[in-house]
Amino acid sequence: MLSTKNLSPRQLAAYTAGILSIPIAIGIAVLTMNWKIGVVSLGVVFAGSYSLIIITLERFIYRKIKLIYKLIYQTKATKKEEVYFKYILPQKSIDEVREDVEEWGERRNREIESLRQNEAFRKEFLQNLSHEFKTPIFAIQSFVETLLDGAADDEKVRTKFLQNTSKNVDRLVNLVNDLDEISRLESGAQLLYKQNFIIQDLIRETYDSLSIKTQAKQIKTSIKKGCEAPVTVFADKEKIKQVLTNLVENACKYGKNGGTIVASVYKTDDSHVLIEIGDDGIGIEEEHLHRIFERFYRTDTARSRDKGGTGLGLAICKHIIEAHGQSIHVRSTPDVGTTIGFTLEAKREV
Repeated sequence: MLSTKNLSPRQLAAYTAGILSIPIAIGIAVLTMNWKIGVVSLGVVFAGSYSLIIITLERFIYRKIKLIYKLIYQTKATKKEEVYFKYILPQKSIDEVREDVEEWGERRNREIESLRQNEAFRKEFLQNLSHEFKTPIFAIQSFVETLLDGAADDEKVRTKFLQNTSKNVDRLVNLVNDLDEISRLESGAQLLYKQNFIIQDLIRETYDSLSIKTQAKQIKTSIKKGCEAPVTVFADKEKIKQVLTNLVENACKYGKNGGTIVASVYKTDDSHVLIEIGDDGIGIEEEHLHRIFERFYRTDTARSRDKGGTGLGLAICKHIIEAHGQSIHVRSTPDVGTTIGFTLEAKREV
């Protein structure tokens, strides 16, 4: 027997009309003993049954299905969608409609799960933001109140407290600047001024600008052997310098005394260049790797805050690289070291 599982409404109507009309036509032909009358009866009964069934299906079933589709799209139907509802939708089988609804349901579940995750991240971000602001603000408040209570009369105490107040003000300024930077990058308001430049020269320039910090920990900086040959990239030079500065500063903060920071440059293909900054420091536990580019995320909160910084450096790096249409990644092993790499577009003829 013919399966009706995947029949469209019109096919189902024709199938049902055929089941009804054939026995009736045969009965009429037998009773009248006239096969011509039987054939005419077959046509009339089939046409009448088909019309009645299709009208019933379209008015009472597909009108409901049409409402379901409008609920799925959640918008006022365009002319194109109205054509779809009128001509294409009735051709679909009930199973196809069910599959569409199930697909919509799965999509909504993914959206809801994404919203839940975003809400959790939002709450965590606000908590971290509050903590990052409160720490320097309370410190400044404490220093000022102590000075007002009479400590200002002692020159040494006054100088020390004012210096500490200045450091905390600088921390607040850096925090606001970093937040503003991320906001502009996320909104797309931060324009990129791309140009061709040699990436090794920019790495050496970054090393030189941070030499005081690296020398204080006796950390040696270098470009990996075999990666010294000049490689030209096409990117915003100032933004990439900011990325390199953040990565080298991080490597210095969490690197061991007397350790090394090594930069590597590879041409992965004709269109892309991979740049990596590696250290032999404390490393990062595996469970933290997928979150280190989040704003304010710290693998060890107390130790990280002792190291200074706003907790936004890696988040800024991620946004800058993604603004270039490229990707950034991390590899790390505890007590072995960390390597953070990112891709850039290779030299472009301009």
